[in-house]
Amino acid sequence: MIVVVLENVKPVLRGELSRWLFEIKAGVFAGKVSALVRDELWTLIEQKLGRGSAVMIYPKRNEQGFDARMLGNPSRSLVDIEGVLLVKSE
Repeated sequence: MIVVVLENVKPVLRGELSRWLFEIKAGVFAGKVSALVRDELWTLIEQKLGRGSAVMIYPKRNEQGFDARMLGNPSRSLVDIEGVLLVKSE
C-alpha cells in the first residue's frame, strides 16, 4: 500500500492520481499498486507538481517497514537518523 499527500497542487494532478488511488481526504491518497505503477505515479507528480509539495510513503524491507519520498517545500520534512525516518516540523 502507498500513501501520497499533496499540498498546494493544481486540481488536475489530484484528478490524475484519483484514477489509480483512493482520495480519502483532499490531497491525501492511498492504494495498492505495483512498484512500477508507484514509480510512474511519482514521475507524474514530479512533472505536474508546480509550486506545491508531495510526500509518498511506500513499503520497504527495513526496520520501519516503509520508506518515503518528498518533493517541493512541505510544511514538515523527513530526517534520516541512522536508517530511521523522523518527522521534523519547520
